[in-house]
Amino acid sequence: MSKKKKKYYTVWKGHHTGVFESWNDCKAQIKNYEGAQYKSFATFDAAKKALKGNYFDYIGKSISFNSELTAEQLKKIGKPNYNSIAVDAASSGNPGIMEYRGVDTKSKKQLFIQGPFAEGTNNIGEFLALVHGLGFLKRHNSDRIIYTDSKTAMSWVRKKTCNSKLNRNAKNKPVYDLVDRAVQWLKENDYTTTIVKWETKAWGEIPADFGRK
Repeated sequence: MSKKKKKYYTVWKGHHTGVFESWNDCKAQIKNYEGAQYKSFATFDAAKKALKGNYFDYIGKSISFNSELTAEQLKKIGKPNYNSIAVDAASSGNPGIMEYRGVDTKSKKQLFIQGPFAEGTNNIGEFLALVHGLGFLKRHNSDRIIYTDSKTAMSWVRKKTCNSKLNRNAKNKPVYDLVDRAVQWLKENDYTTTIVKWETKAWGEIPADFGRK
């Protein structure tokens, strides 16, 4: 079995800021801290350098992507529609600390972000991000489409429900408060936005990805 690579965690906003050498130490700084900003790095030097910079210059940044699909497959899929926004979620554990956001697909400019929340799942985050995106586009009377890389979130939105198996408790109440609002919004609102599955195998990680893999 291959040895798990060590990671270093930069915390820009949290109970304490700095570079931490374990996920548990990082988690202690961001737990129950509204608007926490953090990201993992492969080396201590990279994490230390990032600490001197701006969180938003690093979030969602990933290595260059080369698709393994054939030229014929790529041609069939085509390129992303940049008259769009993209949404994604990140969860450190399942359940675990969860957050979600939406960005402009082309520029990756952040349009909205929520979290981190003390307890959630990736599926719930993806669902909330998608509904938040639908509401965002409707409020701005926008004709843009919306990308998600979650088939589960797309299914839940179509059914106007959240089928998570996560039991409700005091810890995840803020998350389920948002879920209840999202379900109510879907039942009370019509929208014309087209929801499209992001083609990860052809285009790489969705632009709203938090880049913490």
